[in-house]
Amino acid sequence: MAFEQNDRRILRELAKQVAEIGDHPRQAERREMWKLHNSLRKTKPMVLVSPEGSWGEILPHSVLQCTDPLARGYEYHFRSLIYRWEHLRDDYVILPHLKVGLAWSHTGWGLSPGYFRSDMERGAWHIDPPMKDLDDIRKLKRPDIVIDEEATQRNFEAISEAVGDILEVKIYHRMFIWGFTGLANVYMYLRGLDQMMYDMIERPEWVHQVMKFLADGNMHMLDQVDAYPKLDLDNDDEYIASGGMGFTDELPGPDFDGRVRLRNLWGFGEAQELVGVSGAMHEEFVFQYQRPLMDRFGLNCYGCCEPVTDRLDYVLKIPRLRRISISPWADKRIAAEGLQNKYIFSWKPNPAQMCGQFSEDRIRQDIRETLDIAKGCVVEMVLKDTHTCDNDPARLSAWVRIAEEETGGLD
Repeated sequence: MAFEQNDRRILRELAKQVAEIGDHPRQAERREMWKLHNSLRKTKPMVLVSPEGSWGEILPHSVLQCTDPLARGYEYHFRSLIYRWEHLRDDYVILPHLKVGLAWSHTGWGLSPGYFRSDMERGAWHIDPPMKDLDDIRKLKRPDIVIDEEATQRNFEAISEAVGDILEVKIYHRMFIWGFTGLANVYMYLRGLDQMMYDMIERPEWVHQVMKFLADGNMHMLDQVDAYPKLDLDNDDEYIASGGMGFTDELPGPDFDGRVRLRNLWGFGEAQELVGVSGAMHEEFVFQYQRPLMDRFGLNCYGCCEPVTDRLDYVLKIPRLRRISISPWADKRIAAEGLQNKYIFSWKPNPAQMCGQFSEDRIRQDIRETLDIAKGCVVEMVLKDTHTCDNDPARLSAWVRIAEEETGGLD
């Protein structure tokens, strides 16, 4: 199915701008810096912004001109890349290609949570967990991955016809496999966050039973991914884990035989839901089940918003660990002492700096303090979880400018 003429014209105009950006010498320079950085070789600290919720304030959907839903999705993608290049100017690498995502899903766990949301757009919500009784464990089912090759091909043909002579268009045969290593998040959706905490105290053996089922189910899905013959690598312009780009010479690895398997890819795990428990409980109920899942991957990343510094000894047991998230609630001094130059210190500044009273001086002081604490580490700075920038996108650009000034990365 080809896009109608006006949609096609809009996409082509945007694709030409993306192609020009992708051919800029800066992209090759940054790509090589990421390779060095991800291999723990010294570069300037890498700087990234992940606008996330702020994209709705940067590029509201009212700016879109295409009418076809698929075309509007690609239009938004192109406009976000152009905005990033023209305004954010961080170390994100834009290449002159377009990846068409694989249409896939999984069949679920047999139980699905309900959701109660506020009336506000992007407002608060809470979960109605489906596992009310202990006997509900019998209703759990092992998920299977479902791939829609026909839908993927239709999407590929539509966008290829529109811009394939401008950008290299290719199907990106990947699934969100990082969702298969979390475990705590699945338990939370099934049982509820409060009840999960009670369960660990009141019925630990039952929790282990559930966790084992979830781990086995996720391992089953990883087996299915590993057996998929078209799997693609992620050692390029992919956003990796909770921060960083995937460029590396260490993947797919020396044993690569031409067919991509999990051992040729980046892995990622986290357990943000366990921020309120001890490291020992984290180890007992999640870490021990996560490690075999993460052992499937070539290089691993761990952590997102949870402060891992009170359980760092357990984190460092993860096989082939390369990147560790140092959230706003982590102890940066403990992290620097524990990571040194053996792992990537993936620092996440507090995104609250982007809303309320904005202060460039406070941002500069925060960055300087972190760089001083982590001066012996391999540092990246990833501003993320920016659910709002107070409708002032220039704040994100200012943060990048300050970060680049402090790291010597301005050009």
